[in-house]
Amino acid sequence: MADTLTMDIGRRNTRKYSFRCPDLMELRKLAYFVDDPKGFRDHFGRLLSMLSTNVEDGLLCTLVQFYDPVYRCFTFPNYQLLPTVEEYAYVLSILVFDRVPFSGMEGILESQVIDEAIHLRKSDIDGNLIVKGGIRGLTSTFLLEKSFSFANANSIVAFETILVLLIYGLVLFPNIDNFVDVNAMRIFLIRNPFISHLPLSPIFQENNGCLRWSQRLMSLTNGDITWYSSVYDDVGIIDSCGELSNVPLLGTQGGINYNPDLARHQLGFAMKDKPNNTLLEGLIFQEGNGTQGLKARIVHAWHNIHRKGKGELGLKNCVALESYTS
Repeated sequence: MADTLTMDIGRRNTRKYSFRCPDLMELRKLAYFVDDPKGFRDHFGRLLSMLSTNVEDGLLCTLVQFYDPVYRCFTFPNYQLLPTVEEYAYVLSILVFDRVPFSGMEGILESQVIDEAIHLRKSDIDGNLIVKGGIRGLTSTFLLEKSFSFANANSIVAFETILVLLIYGLVLFPNIDNFVDVNAMRIFLIRNPFISHLPLSPIFQENNGCLRWSQRLMSLTNGDITWYSSVYDDVGIIDSCGELSNVPLLGTQGGINYNPDLARHQLGFAMKDKPNNTLLEGLIFQEGNGTQGLKARIVHAWHNIHRKGKGELGLKNCVALESYTS
């Protein structure tokens, strides 16, 4: 996602955002070759659903205006929402393992590792591994051609593996158009990557009043949100990592954290009190020089994951008490 800053004289500063919208036509054609969608989902998660998800630019542009950079969450008139690892795991049906996720500090990804993972010859990888934007990777044209070839030859394992890699590189972790870079490949190999609280209000399905997205979002209240889902009943929530008082995440463009204390409600627990500000320490940085020490600290923290469940947080009770809302 790229953003540019514009300013109107005499008015408040506003940000205009543009969102990456990859052309998924060929990927969707490829998905038709999946003979066993249930088996594919059991093996790889709900990745195929990503190809049929419609992106509402108007909603995204409005939603980012509610983003609170201090607490790294979306703050609405009387409630807060933020994405959590547990929710992404459910949406994608990909387990979050108790191990270090992608860090960007992995060693050089050798062509032999790539060819073994996606069932291609080393010579194919060596002949097509190129550099774009300062990073190595494979073009989507090359990978699509190979995947279609495997599909037509009924080589199911090879076909599905490359299809999944394409979804990782073009949909989940896009960097350069029509290019699957080595970072996406690393995340694909690790299989531990890093929405779900759908409003009950019909305004997300219907817009009879022809309202703008800003009007539709502002009309939502705490009572319009589905706060409870049984899928999280037996989930141990990642509460913090190592010495850090929150959950740090590393991506291909930098790092950020989120604060599980602010997500108690949306995971089915009561919001009893205002969070302790000392536990809401912010972390955000862009990839670049001088970040290796911080990244190493985050990687070290992920070696010691602290989880909480009913024993620590109490019984499920989707309420926000006055001591929190006041």
